[in-house]
Amino acid sequence: MRSALRFVALLVGAMAIGPRALHAADYPDHPVRLIVPFAAGGPTDTIARILAGKLGDHLGKQFYVENQAGAGGNIGMGNAAHATPDGYTLLVVSSSFVVNPSLYAKISYDPERDFLPISLVADSPNVLVVNPQLPAKSVKELVDLVKANPGKYSFASPGAGTTPHLSGALLTLTAGLDLVHVPFSGAGPAAQAVAAGHTPIGFMALPPATPLVQGGQLRALAVTGKTRSPALPDVPTMTEAGFPGQEADTLQAVLAPAGTPKPITDLIYREVIKIVQEDDVKQKLATLGFEPVGNTPEEFATQIKAEIAKWRKVIRDSNICAE
Repeated sequence: MRSALRFVALLVGAMAIGPRALHAADYPDHPVRLIVPFAAGGPTDTIARILAGKLGDHLGKQFYVENQAGAGGNIGMGNAAHATPDGYTLLVVSSSFVVNPSLYAKISYDPERDFLPISLVADSPNVLVVNPQLPAKSVKELVDLVKANPGKYSFASPGAGTTPHLSGALLTLTAGLDLVHVPFSGAGPAAQAVAAGHTPIGFMALPPATPLVQGGQLRALAVTGKTRSPALPDVPTMTEAGFPGQEADTLQAVLAPAGTPKPITDLIYREVIKIVQEDDVKQKLATLGFEPVGNTPEEFATQIKAEIAKWRKVIRDSNICAE
């Protein structure tokens, strides 16, 4: 009798964990969607499509991108958070993932509780630029100029709550500047406004600013990365320019809904690491202005926590809210 009861208990346990374990072992056995919380055509969408193609090639099943734009990325990220955690829904995000929790009064997901970090795929620093007619040729000269003329100068960004905007807000706070933010409807209009001298200072994502810097329409004073960018190797970092603690990158990363089996997230992580080291992928990322990263889930989780805390303080202290 005791043996029979033990057999029944083992059978029930096997039934409870068997499908999950089998599912992970046989993964993937049908198409996998990558939710992108933005419209098609942007850098996150482009990088997601690179990943989808490579993952499909490596794992033998279709990986496809599903664009779910709206509310600054919150719609797609919320839907991904509440998707079935079976490995057949992944999420590809940008920096809005770590900014939106503080930028919006209410969102339908918790970035730390509702997701499993897989890897930071790539990143790109922001760049502080000025109109070439502005006399400042370094960050220190710019800070001195703004302090000598309180309320006179403004800085352009591609939009309220973007990481370039937050980069400008961070410098404004730490350097004690009276500097007005002028948001534009994207990187192109913001860069053109600085090049034309309408808004003499700008914080931009690196990709749209680089051609204008190289062409002489903009003067780059510093990048916000930890190291110099290969795209603008002669431009110092903010730390090199004498203003440490100004790091701000545009992130591109992959996550899974919380509860996704670890064998599956481990598999996706290993594949992402391989993908970002492939020469053709590196070339495509460079064209977009990004550098491959491929950190571990643990490293990425630590980074998420730090980034959320950092931008929460900047957003709170600068009284920034979503428009």
